[in-house]
Amino acid sequence: MRRILLAVLAMTVALAAEAGVKIQHWVAPSGARVYFVETHDLPILDIDVSFAAGGVYVPAGKTGLAGLTQGLLGAGAGDLDEEAISERESDIAARLGGSSDSDRASLTLRTLSYPKEREAALDLLRLVMTRPTFPEAVLAREKARTVAAIQEADTKPDAIAAKRFAAAIYPGHPYGLSATVESVGGITRDDLVAFHRDHYAAGRAAVSIIGDITRAEAEHIAQSLTESLPAGVPETPLPAVTLPKAETIKVAHPATQSHIHVGLPAVKRGDPDYFALLVGNYTLGGGGFVSRLMKEVREKRGYAYSVYSYFAPKRIEGPFEIGLQTRREQAADALKVASEVLAGFLKDGPTAAELAAAKKNLIDGFGLRIDSNAKLLGYLSTIGFFNLPLTYLDDFPARVAAVTAKDVREAFARHVKPEHLVTVIVAAD
Repeated sequence: MRRILLAVLAMTVALAAEAGVKIQHWVAPSGARVYFVETHDLPILDIDVSFAAGGVYVPAGKTGLAGLTQGLLGAGAGDLDEEAISERESDIAARLGGSSDSDRASLTLRTLSYPKEREAALDLLRLVMTRPTFPEAVLAREKARTVAAIQEADTKPDAIAAKRFAAAIYPGHPYGLSATVESVGGITRDDLVAFHRDHYAAGRAAVSIIGDITRAEAEHIAQSLTESLPAGVPETPLPAVTLPKAETIKVAHPATQSHIHVGLPAVKRGDPDYFALLVGNYTLGGGGFVSRLMKEVREKRGYAYSVYSYFAPKRIEGPFEIGLQTRREQAADALKVASEVLAGFLKDGPTAAELAAAKKNLIDGFGLRIDSNAKLLGYLSTIGFFNLPLTYLDDFPARVAAVTAKDVREAFARHVKPEHLVTVIVAAD
């Protein structure tokens, strides 16, 4: 059986290698880094422009500024107000989007690749990205919405647990901060203007393009989108992460379910241990019903409906986390089982059968994660923003297949250290 599984893995790796994704990369005259995949299967063009403009770059006391800045880019730009931008988007059959997290802020565009529709859509994206007006009335509205959402979240045990956990594993670090009523209330339009001016710069941008255009057209698009961006300020090294001391934090709450988080800062993007951690975590708690945590905590004892673990790499060490919810009267027992499962995994790693199953699932499922332009764009923008190898997608199956049980044990020993594990329990007895 083991030989059969290994043979299947080898065949899958070979097939994946044949269906490689060719990523072209260059630096535009503006200074923006560009990543391009040319595909003519559909008359569609997808673009992502990601900036080093996430929450980690926000000035002290202004937590929430990065999200508001990104969110209000489409609220007014140039001579267009919010309604006019929405109407223009509908008229040209384009779709603008975006997001913001701790590391980056992104704008996305999907449009038809026919020249007329494409140019109209690119003009709109360029306007929104380079000439936002941040209207006072819209800012006041969005601040009120954000404050209301914060106030509601601060009553919910899951949101409380997430905030307390982040603060506990990142003490004194921007990764541990969450927006508050006070921090959002103190944000002004001048703050948004300054944050956009300083951080939405070509030199801080990664432009990802996939679709029905040529390399020459992609070069023109990348330059035209970024040449009018603000000069910005140079990127500076992010503050170092200090590992916390192991502790258990109990937060009172009347909920009948206890919300439990266990973890620590663990791994950053591009770490050579990433694939060993990915494969190992599938067995520990990332593989759903086949994971050890699910089997021991839910199936054998019925302590939780769902229990999971994951690694979330960032520009600097992102978290490793185990999470579950359980009835508060059995929280201590559920946590004890989860801790024992983790300790056993740290000691012994996966069995040969678990390792083979994890690798097979990760490799077989990878094709489904890049089977559309929209999905591929997500990977392309991650590769570009975090400076991952251009061969990352092609290498994925082979890198997973090469992981050994020894690799998993050693990687977990380096990144998941019990003396730094923090436990947060909301609705604890």
